Amino acid sequence: MPGLDDTALRAAADKLIKAHAQASLDNEWTFFVDELYATDCVYTCEYAGVITVTANGSEEIKATHYGRDMQVGWEGWTFPYMGVYTGSDNRLVTHWMNRGPGKRPDGSHFETPGISFITLNDEAKICHQFDLFDLAHQMKLCDELEDAGLLSPELKQNWVTPMKDRLEAQLQYNRSTP
Repeated sequence: MPGLDDTALRAAADKLIKAHAQASLDNEWTFFVDELYATDCVYTCEYAGVITVTANGSEEIKATHYGRDMQVGWEGWTFPYMGVYTGSDNRLVTHWMNRGPGKRPDGSHFETPGISFITLNDEAKICHQFDLFDLAHQMKLCDELEDAGLLSPELKQNWVTPMKDRLEAQLQYNRSTP
């Protein structure tokens, strides 16, 4: 199986980047799934070992990662791409930012980095995606946004507080085990 060449890999990445940019503007995250993801795609997001969200198939991706999960206060957030790296075997690595609303007093963005490991099928659709980002830094970022009056109360209630509780429980468990 020869696989996709670098031009095809970059074109697929460019479509994803363009779709995410539009979704960030519209706060509608499902319009591109059928075009960019294989119907049997597996999309996993690992949250620091405290929770793993896996969607099996494009319908679950629309219902979870880009549906439910993006509808809990992420308005005003963007996820700009900092780099795309192509590899062999139809694989991409993308480096992106979780960028919160507003800016710090020094003009810098409220943001933390993330990374996606993506595999494309021979039709250049995403058939596997695995996302990672530093959850502890993400929680600190949300604290900074709250201090600046920029954190959505909905996001705090539905995502930040539960994630902090999970992180704390994990750390307490690790302290109590020999």
